[in-house]
Amino acid sequence: MYSIGGSGMAKVGRPKIDNPKVNKISVRLSDEEHEKLIEFAKEHSMTKAEAFKKGLELLYEQCK
Repeated sequence: MYSIGGSGMAKVGRPKIDNPKVNKISVRLSDEEHEKLIEFAKEHSMTKAEAFKKGLELLYEQCK
């Protein structure tokens, strides 16, 4: 049995990561834009968030 406050207790919860994603945004899309995003994500086995971030990264690299 563990003592309360002792160092022998196991940590609870998820492990910490080096670059946590804590910033959240909201974007309004037309039905057509939303369908394009869904279609692209599905074709490339990505989530909508991954597809959006990939597009953002491509725009950033293009504008350098």
